[in-house]
Amino acid sequence: MSYSYPSNSRILYVGYKDTNFSQYMHYHLIKMSQLVTNRCSLSQIFGYFVKYVYFCSIETYKNNSMKQKFCQSCGMPLTEEVLGTNADGSKNEDYCMYCYKDGQFLQDCTMEEMIEHCAQFVGAVNEGLEKPITKEEYIGMMKTYFPQLKRWRQTLDVNNDEAMNANPALAGIKELIAQMADKQPIAYISSIDQEGFPWTKAMLKPRKREGIKTFFFTTNTFSIRVAQYKANPKASIYFCDAKGFKGMMLRGTMEVLTDAASKKMIWRNGDEQYYPGGVTDPNYCVLKFTAIDGRFYSDFYPRSFVIE
Repeated sequence: MSYSYPSNSRILYVGYKDTNFSQYMHYHLIKMSQLVTNRCSLSQIFGYFVKYVYFCSIETYKNNSMKQKFCQSCGMPLTEEVLGTNADGSKNEDYCMYCYKDGQFLQDCTMEEMIEHCAQFVGAVNEGLEKPITKEEYIGMMKTYFPQLKRWRQTLDVNNDEAMNANPALAGIKELIAQMADKQPIAYISSIDQEGFPWTKAMLKPRKREGIKTFFFTTNTFSIRVAQYKANPKASIYFCDAKGFKGMMLRGTMEVLTDAASKKMIWRNGDEQYYPGGVTDPNYCVLKFTAIDGRFYSDFYPRSFVIE
């Protein structure tokens, strides 16, 4: 695999709570200026530039800035100066100039090859850090982060088992989702409150599901959860197999259904103990979750995917 970009530009963000990153940013900025003034070698200057960008990305994260974007191929922080270009010459907002040019990727590589390439610069990452990390730890962090990037996210077509099973990263995932949804007694659902904070609640497993994309739950109409979903339908559900050390998170939207047909569809004998008024009880409603993507952890390895 060949690369046509400066290798040291591939330093991925790794955060440490106890490090004074603002001080490191200032230090490396000064060093760059001194090296330029003294006409030092380009490699020396670039080394400090790499670490400056690295600490900038960490400081951006610490300040909760949602404006900072990262290359969706290699993970480096994006600025106007390093944006890639589309086929028509316009700037591409998703990829850097070292990964994407004229509407095409510059490297024909796999995610694993990209991670391996980045991993060789762990020494540059560790310089100046109070808590250095090993190459293996760095690779582990990238394996968690890279599958979330646009270029490497796997698409799970629920209508095409042959194509899905041909992908080793996704083989068996459809069955795993179904198994966890059906056998785990508890599911965790999350909503967003008016201040943007997540609320998570343990629920009984879905009463019904349609494949691995749509799930139905029962809940109280007058609950705070329903009010939050009506205000903001963004949601997630999570299944956990503690014994098997597996976890499955699905992201999507939650719809509150109060029509008679939906309520009757998942009503069961014995629900009267929760809803004395029966299936027409005004405090009984249905939550319909529709998944758009997800992430699961199994065999000590996380994987992200999109559901079509």
